[in-house]
Amino acid sequence: MYAVIQSGGKQYRVQEGDILKLESLAVEVGASYDFEKILMVGTDGKIKSGRPFLDGCKVTAKILSQGRHPKIRIIKFRRRKHHEKWQGHRQNYTEVQITKIKD
Repeated sequence: MYAVIQSGGKQYRVQEGDILKLESLAVEVGASYDFEKILMVGTDGKIKSGRPFLDGCKVTAKILSQGRHPKIRIIKFRRRKHHEKWQGHRQNYTEVQITKIKD
């Protein structure tokens, strides 16, 4: 059984036991979180899809950790102008483990 969920403006295909790094969620570590925006559920070759979301379906996940991705470097450079600008960015994430898919 699998489901397609929406979180943080992105879509993820998940199964029970999967571990994902999602956009930051305001939930404590160790707590349970329910995803309400379920786009599709597939089981044994049968597919249920919503318009845009399914009613009555729920995906439950356990929050494993909160963290930050590695730093990426951004450089803006203009040739022959003695101009360069450096910037760094670290994106926050929430690591979750999918525990149950209810269709």
